[in-house]
Amino acid sequence: MILVIFFQKITTFAFEKSITPIILLMNDYDIHTLPNGIRVIHKQVTNTKISHCGFILDIGSRDEKPHQLGMAHFWEHIAFKGTEKRKAYHILTRLDAVGGDLNAYTTKEKICFHASVLQEHFEKALDLLTDITFYSIFPEKEIQKEKGVILEEMSMYLDDPADAIIDHFDEIIYPQHPLGMNILGTNASVSSFNRQNFLEFVQEHQNTERIIFSSVSALPLSKVIHLTEKYLLDLPKKSAQYNRQKFEGAEKKDQTFKKPITQAHCILGTESYSLQDDKRLPFGVLVNLLGGSGMNSRLNMTLREKYGLVYGIDANYHTFTDSGIFTIYFATDKANLDKCNSLITKELSKLRNETLGTLQLHRAKQQIMGQLAMAEESNLSLMLMLGKSMLDLGKIDALGEIFDEIEAISATQLMEIANEMFAEQRLSYLTYLPEN
Repeated sequence: MILVIFFQKITTFAFEKSITPIILLMNDYDIHTLPNGIRVIHKQVTNTKISHCGFILDIGSRDEKPHQLGMAHFWEHIAFKGTEKRKAYHILTRLDAVGGDLNAYTTKEKICFHASVLQEHFEKALDLLTDITFYSIFPEKEIQKEKGVILEEMSMYLDDPADAIIDHFDEIIYPQHPLGMNILGTNASVSSFNRQNFLEFVQEHQNTERIIFSSVSALPLSKVIHLTEKYLLDLPKKSAQYNRQKFEGAEKKDQTFKKPITQAHCILGTESYSLQDDKRLPFGVLVNLLGGSGMNSRLNMTLREKYGLVYGIDANYHTFTDSGIFTIYFATDKANLDKCNSLITKELSKLRNETLGTLQLHRAKQQIMGQLAMAEESNLSLMLMLGKSMLDLGKIDALGEIFDEIEAISATQLMEIANEMFAEQRLSYLTYLPEN
């Protein structure tokens, strides 16, 4: 099983941008590698009538060149607009007609096309997903039309300070680096795209050994292999190689901007541990204790329940393959901003200077293990994260192994990590204040 409750910003085809929990709980799974390098990962769950499946490509916005900003996300859009054998209408209605769901998302490191259907329509979903993933023709007319859609999407997020401030903070933590660039791109870059640009981008980045077809359903493995070979064996092997720019040298920054808003919005945080770091799991436990999804998080109990200063406050930790980012976000009345920051500083200081008691540590571990166990019931999340985990780590650990790692975490270890990650001289602040 791969951790867990850390959060990832994504853009999706139907629900364009959200904060989605990255959760994977996996014990038994099967892997079949095709001659072209595409790996098929299947988890059989016998007590469901729904099949969840999708292609996860190890390509994201951080792989774009300066003139390509937003192209990965645009590809996610335009893939639905026409293939060698289907027009946009037939793509968008094919699964809807049988009560299925077709969707996609883009992150800074992944593009995913996925579907959920009744089990008897699994082949129909696989056929359609194969078509849009590998046989899109990027119609020039549709590209020009979709530019307007994406530019409107950009405006929509800029109008929402809760979304805008998160993307803005990425730029502060990763200045002049692909991880700091907005997934949507810029007005200039998106407006410049043409069909040839997409053909070149695909050619530069498609590597069949870095593509996973992931499946969770009641179907037996033999059936899944038979169907995937039927649709994927003819795909040629692709071996594009591209190097991701590493990030070095995070610096503390404090910035404030006036906006036409009614509340003050604030986000603070720092670069943190990567997906590969051994401290990732204990830091996840610490962040969950501080401001995770539970109503009993320290920040929620203090700022909302005790003082009534915020509607909600979250501490998030998102990992990349070679970096990570920790943030605390809240919105409040401008008059309460200093009070909120003071209370947050106090809670961070407690974690740096006060060792968790035996009961506190036990409860923190039990909470995160319970969240993991309940998350196992989401077969869609399992399917998506199964593929992502295999691409990023090359393995999927058992749930029991993760529980053993959690149980081994000590209070001293958590305090050491708190002193490293929550040091005042390390934290950057970004604040949006009302203009009036």
